[in-house]
Amino acid sequence: MKYLIINGSPRKKNTWKIVTQVKRNLDGDFEEIQLAKEDIPLCKGCHNCVINGENYCPHYEKIKPIIEKIRNSDGLIITSPVYAMNVTALLKNFLDHTAYLYHRPEFFTKKALVVVSTAGAGHKDVSKYLDETLRHWGINKVYKIAIACGGKDELETDKIDKITIKFNSDVKSQKLHSPKLMDIIFFNVWKAMTQIDEPIKADKEYWVKNDLINHDFSPEVKLGIFKTLFSKIMFSFLKRVIK
Repeated sequence: MKYLIINGSPRKKNTWKIVTQVKRNLDGDFEEIQLAKEDIPLCKGCHNCVINGENYCPHYEKIKPIIEKIRNSDGLIITSPVYAMNVTALLKNFLDHTAYLYHRPEFFTKKALVVVSTAGAGHKDVSKYLDETLRHWGINKVYKIAIACGGKDELETDKIDKITIKFNSDVKSQKLHSPKLMDIIFFNVWKAMTQIDEPIKADKEYWVKNDLINHDFSPEVKLGIFKTLFSKIMFSFLKRVIK
């Protein structure tokens, strides 16, 4: 198994201690991206990645290699300490550069582990934010380790090990989980957006090229009868609402 670690911390302190413990429970090879060393310029908010395509981002040459490494990995580990009740600026800047993935999700066969640490509070909210972001990317299953380290001499290794072992087993199984209803809703929101009179060109091309336009969800992921029906109803409803 190939695991990609994207570390959003500018330091190697508590968050990295958790990652070190995580690695002890994973079978495979690791590649690390330390965002502090990537020197990614601040997102300009130009919307080029969304409207014209990700290759039109002024920082495309910085972002493309990271996205390619995600594509080539079996499991993604993304980390951040809590800074001002959110992810670090390093990680938020990277995520801002991936805004187009909300419109054009692609990682439907990938699984991820989120690692968040804090000296005080906010770890659960930050891990939830990262979970939601990755699911918008299409990530099939997200595991979360969120730990408050303040005032503790040792890590909660039992909790870390328990979640990591589940993550490791899931990645190795290559089983794909049925999506949550909210994931199906958002899938159909962007699918319906390609049906309007003047859709975003990059979105339309992506959904047609990858034949997502003709499916109730990513074809690699089985929905079951209820969720298939739910998806069809949502798409029919959203096509009428989004004009």
